[in-house]
Amino acid sequence: MLDWINIISAWAVPVMIAFIPVYAFMKKVPVYESFVDGAKDGFSTAIGIIPHLVGMMVAISVFRASGALEFFVGWMGPLLEKLHVPAEILPLGILRPLTGTGSLAFTTDLIKTYGPDSMIGRIASTVQGSTDTTLYVLTVYFGAVGIRNGRYALKVGLFSDVVGFVAAIVVCLLIFG
Repeated sequence: MLDWINIISAWAVPVMIAFIPVYAFMKKVPVYESFVDGAKDGFSTAIGIIPHLVGMMVAISVFRASGALEFFVGWMGPLLEKLHVPAEILPLGILRPLTGTGSLAFTTDLIKTYGPDSMIGRIASTVQGSTDTTLYVLTVYFGAVGIRNGRYALKVGLFSDVVGFVAAIVVCLLIFG
């Protein structure tokens, strides 16, 4: 059974990549022209979201460089210690909704420092899989389609990130603690 799964996994993407243009050609769709039109639309979308991405990256850089992140972690440290939650995880919970690359780099540093089988490494890995880059997603996708009022999406997204962060900690402490 495992051999079949490996074979299907290895061939699924190449078969789909070959199947789609062949199917479109059979249906008399101008394949190359459709591809070029899509590429043009993608390029204009990329140009349109650049200002949103630059603004978000500047805000993240200012937040980290100002020392606000370290101040918040220091302020919350005693409470987290009482709850048996490693304070080293808190910056990940703050960074994850902002930036995928930054949070992944932070997770990598935590795993290098404490090890993948440490409680901190396990919680960090679980947080990475339980939360999303909400502000990045809203910036890119809402900016791409021109949505200006995303307050409900922002509230729901950030709430789900908090729930995912807390759930990741609780589950890891229950299973591994």
